[in-house]
Amino acid sequence: MSLQGADFYAALIHELKNNLGLLSMTIDSIPLKGDADHDSAVETARLLCQGSVDRLRQALLIYKSIDRAISPAIEAYSPHDLVQGIKGRAEALSRGRLRIESLLQANVPPVWFLDRDLVEMALVNAVHNSLAYARTRILVEAGLLDGCLAISVRDDSDGYPEHILAGAEPHAAAYRSTGTGLGLQFSRLIAHSHEHEGRRGELRLFNDNGAVFSLLLP
Repeated sequence: MSLQGADFYAALIHELKNNLGLLSMTIDSIPLKGDADHDSAVETARLLCQGSVDRLRQALLIYKSIDRAISPAIEAYSPHDLVQGIKGRAEALSRGRLRIESLLQANVPPVWFLDRDLVEMALVNAVHNSLAYARTRILVEAGLLDGCLAISVRDDSDGYPEHILAGAEPHAAAYRSTGTGLGLQFSRLIAHSHEHEGRRGELRLFNDNGAVFSLLLP
């Protein structure tokens, strides 16, 4: 069966994603030598490659959402396990360059209903951005806020620029100082796809001694 139009581009994105995944595995196998120039180049290439793989996954999901709304697979899941999973991913990406911490507020219930895969993709996107801007620390946190489970990624960077906090469309302005804003658009789609009793999830961005990316799930 031949591919037509948009289906061809979706297949191309999928192929590029897979090829970059293989390239990322190859870069991961390159040993660090203790030489600053060599190690910095390897780490930069590794993060760029893994970030591109995540971006292509997001692009595929956004492409699919053009003709139909995202349908999350909602299941009971542990917020604690989710936070620890994102922390582990951040630690693997950071490789000791930053301090990665986690915090689960006492009011968080043992389970929440969400699409784990979609939420993890949105949070890993936030982690990638924090890795690029944080000075020393990233915090993955969960708590209850306005009746929602709020899962946040905090860093000690200079924070978000004003045009992002003012609610500029993600495609019209860069995410922080670089990028297309695809990650923010993707994360908003993920949050909005979660609905409970007429209320939909949302993405909140603000500055608090650094940038805070918070995904609220009803």
